[in-house]
Amino acid sequence: MARILSGKELAAKMRQEMQTELTELKSKHNLVPSLSVILVGDDPGSISYVKGKEKACAYVGINVQKYKFDADYPQADLLKLITDLNNNPDVNGILVQLPLPDHINEEKVLYAIDPEKDVDGFHPINVGRLMIGAPGYIPGTPHGIQQLLLRNDIDISGKHVVIVGRSNIVGKPLALLLVQKKPGANATITMCHTGTRNISDFTKLADILVVATGRPHTVNAEMVKEGVVVIDVGVNRIEDSTKKSGYRLIGDVEFEEVSAKASAISPVPGGVGPMTITMLLHNVIQAAKKQKGISKI
Repeated sequence: MARILSGKELAAKMRQEMQTELTELKSKHNLVPSLSVILVGDDPGSISYVKGKEKACAYVGINVQKYKFDADYPQADLLKLITDLNNNPDVNGILVQLPLPDHINEEKVLYAIDPEKDVDGFHPINVGRLMIGAPGYIPGTPHGIQQLLLRNDIDISGKHVVIVGRSNIVGKPLALLLVQKKPGANATITMCHTGTRNISDFTKLADILVVATGRPHTVNAEMVKEGVVVIDVGVNRIEDSTKKSGYRLIGDVEFEEVSAKASAISPVPGGVGPMTITMLLHNVIQAAKKQKGISKI
């Protein structure tokens, strides 16, 4: 059976490291990082994600200011709030929880955030920095995947990484991150998507396979080679009457059968998810240090 790459365990370790760092920053520099979180609407998933981020921030010592608005909140008011937060020196990071209601232009909102406070790493300036390998804020999920591999002593350099999924949040930035000629990267990248024909021809070639489609049962054992490392990014709710919630969470990969062939695999839940929030915390801390003049990034 494959070795389990527990993001839950690694995230707990990294958050302890951050807690220690923030205790020192407060003592030496009187610095307590501050994150402003904006939530528009009542999407259950978004509410749950925000609660998780608030809890994680509180644990390591990051202050959170939450702005919660009804689903009909005007776009103009949202943009005005972002401008005010951009100009507030006491705010180190700004996070707008996605998705936004249909009447709000997501792109316009994300572009309005000051790139130096864009701790999600979604602003085109930070995307551009990632593309050319310059310092910037890396989106949490790709960065979390990289850390999950590296801190489990899985070498990325020279490996063939096949990414199934081309989203702006996972697939594309992960490809940009792992192709860099840098330590912790230097991989050969293949990206597959809905337009890829005979997708198993590519997944079978992967040394490291990352599956981020948001669809259960995307990858089965016949689609991977022996010894592959598998990172399952998907989180899908499946009805399950045996559970109190009425559902259970599964990934995009057929876990049981694929883990019989893989050398290592991330579980769902408890794999990539905790790492995504942990790397958000990392970005907030880096933003605070940079704005205080303690480090460049």
